[in-house]
Amino acid sequence: MFQDFELVGDRPVAIQVKEYVKRLIIRGALQANLKLPSTREMSGLLKVSRNTVIAAYEGLEDDGFTYAIPGKGSYVAAMVGQFATDQVEADGSVTWQIDWKARMNEYAVSAVELDRMKQGIRAKKGTISFTSIAPDEHLFDLGDVRRAFLDRMAIEGQVLLNYGYAKGYRPLIDYLMRYMEHKGVDISGKDMLITSGFTEGFDIVLSALRPSARRGAAICENPTHHTAINNLKLQGFEITGIPMERDGINVEQLEAVLQKQTNSFDLAYLTPSYHNPTGIVMSPAKRSAVMKLLMRYQIPVIEDGFNEELRYSGAHVAPLIATAGQGNGVIYIGSFSKVLFPGLRVGWVLGDRALIDTLESMKRARTIHTSTIDQSILYQYLLNGNFDKYVKKARTEYKRKYELTKACCEAHLPEAQLSGDGGLHLFLTFPTGVNTRQLLEACTEQGVIFTPGDKFFIKKGEGTNTLRLGFSRVTDENIERGIQIICKQVRWFL
Repeated sequence: MFQDFELVGDRPVAIQVKEYVKRLIIRGALQANLKLPSTREMSGLLKVSRNTVIAAYEGLEDDGFTYAIPGKGSYVAAMVGQFATDQVEADGSVTWQIDWKARMNEYAVSAVELDRMKQGIRAKKGTISFTSIAPDEHLFDLGDVRRAFLDRMAIEGQVLLNYGYAKGYRPLIDYLMRYMEHKGVDISGKDMLITSGFTEGFDIVLSALRPSARRGAAICENPTHHTAINNLKLQGFEITGIPMERDGINVEQLEAVLQKQTNSFDLAYLTPSYHNPTGIVMSPAKRSAVMKLLMRYQIPVIEDGFNEELRYSGAHVAPLIATAGQGNGVIYIGSFSKVLFPGLRVGWVLGDRALIDTLESMKRARTIHTSTIDQSILYQYLLNGNFDKYVKKARTEYKRKYELTKACCEAHLPEAQLSGDGGLHLFLTFPTGVNTRQLLEACTEQGVIFTPGDKFFIKKGEGTNTLRLGFSRVTDENIERGIQIICKQVRWFL
């Protein structure tokens, strides 16, 4: 015994010794009330210092795995040893096994089936990947983030390490309310809930709006954000998709669907600016027309703020919630994840005050509150005036990559219809003879991957000739080389 101990990594040696002995106790290799070797003897067996063993034994006693008898030594605690022994049969097999898959409910099974990350593309090292639309971490200004953290911790560090409030960190809420007001939003009668990113906010809102006595019914752009599709399906909503045009959702088809299915929709989910996956910005005229239609049919709107800050040309287009004025029919879900730092899981829901009051209770019941440290770092970073400076730098870099990617697609893939007015990706639609799932297989062998577009469509079989090309984390050289490789493979399909 004790011959298989090996030091690994750079973890403190005393902790490694403690965990090694703990594993032996849990497995039953060290029985209850068995005397452990003396600290001197154990140091020789494990080839570590005696002080290391002393610290490890103290840790085992603190954790309740051993007890000490003065003048005699350390012994395995009876309760722990007995539990480990009780769980193992004479032949060494574990006695208590549950078939967890058989116990999973419909929600859990559906979550696995819809989990695209588990079914994601496995790429070799060195593959040119156009799958991500996350920010380029090389643009992150670590010095400013570090300064924001130290500034906030110096002001109220002890408070930040304690429990926070379900609604959110008040200074951040106040800042973001002003931020939304500067976007043209009338904040009278409205309030805000801080969430752990867009997805949590969306899920809480769906939970609140889901009908109890029947399946919910949602209307959205087609294609649309695949995470939103998954969450709508998991929450039991039937989804009706409205096709996209060059300047946004097809208003005529939207009106036709609403006339045909009067009073049947519980909500509409829309991404009017730098839509995912098409990158389209809905025109002001369409925004007005869509809002008038949904107001007439009394259908609440969930607006996804997504990439609003990443415009590369033209004037700012006000969000849908701004066009609603003092009306309360729009719920805006915002996040800086695609602009700033996805690692800080902070988003927000802006909506009617009574709605936010309910969502706050739901948030408290689920996760108590979003990390106060994350919220406070973001607040101090914004307060220090870093955001505008960073966004200016990010826009310049992403605009350059956007224009390079667009030019390469136009030069090498002239048969593809391009869409994307900004943001971190382009959307390509090929002639119907090109199946992008098969194209992906061919490109993967050549060291290039992208996101097939069918995952963004509501119904199976739609969008099989489309793909999304994320360029934010790809070098200039690889953008050109990757698109050339895609071009060569497309030729085979045409």
